[in-house]
Amino acid sequence: MSVLVGKDAPDFTATAVMADGSINENFSLSDYAGKEIVLFFYPLDFTFVCPSELIAFDHRIKEFEARGVQVIGCSVDSQFSHVAWRNTAVKDGGIGPVAYPLVADITKTIAADYDVLMGNMTVEDDEGDQYHLLGGDVALRGSFLIDKAGVVRHQVVNDLPLGRNVDEMLRMIDTLQFTEEHGEVCPAGWNKGDKGMKPDAAGVASYLASEGDKL
Repeated sequence: MSVLVGKDAPDFTATAVMADGSINENFSLSDYAGKEIVLFFYPLDFTFVCPSELIAFDHRIKEFEARGVQVIGCSVDSQFSHVAWRNTAVKDGGIGPVAYPLVADITKTIAADYDVLMGNMTVEDDEGDQYHLLGGDVALRGSFLIDKAGVVRHQVVNDLPLGRNVDEMLRMIDTLQFTEEHGEVCPAGWNKGDKGMKPDAAGVASYLASEGDKL
């Protein structure tokens, strides 16, 4: 799997269902140039772990917006599947009208460019019967934090059964914005409001002297 941290985020143009429910046939990552972006991939609409993640992003969308960050979801489903899932109530297993775009990566090229495309997937239902999803590849649970210059600064990829922590992405945004504003680095477990560390030997010694026992 490729490590994209420190590299330009692969740009793309694809069809997307927008936050207002409209369909944009020429949606591009570059539409948000100059803005921080969280781009996350998930396997498929109408599946199991996925709705919990998309709803978690939606419940925190105001927190992302307050930080000036654009959230974008992406899967290998069509825009029509995205619309149907948005139109399905949460109580019925849907996601409702989530307040961020959902990209339709039906050619699977975007997932391939971000190197989160996995091989054939077989799942098992409650009766123990196995069946094949889409007869092909789906995306792993990849999350990418892209800075204002279009460079990937953080990435994490989970296997299919492992739901991601959306609050951790908010924490990583805070660390990125702190380092860019103050020129300091963020030690282990840093949270907004905590002390930073000057990136030199004296800064390390000073930080560890006052905070080392808390690590």
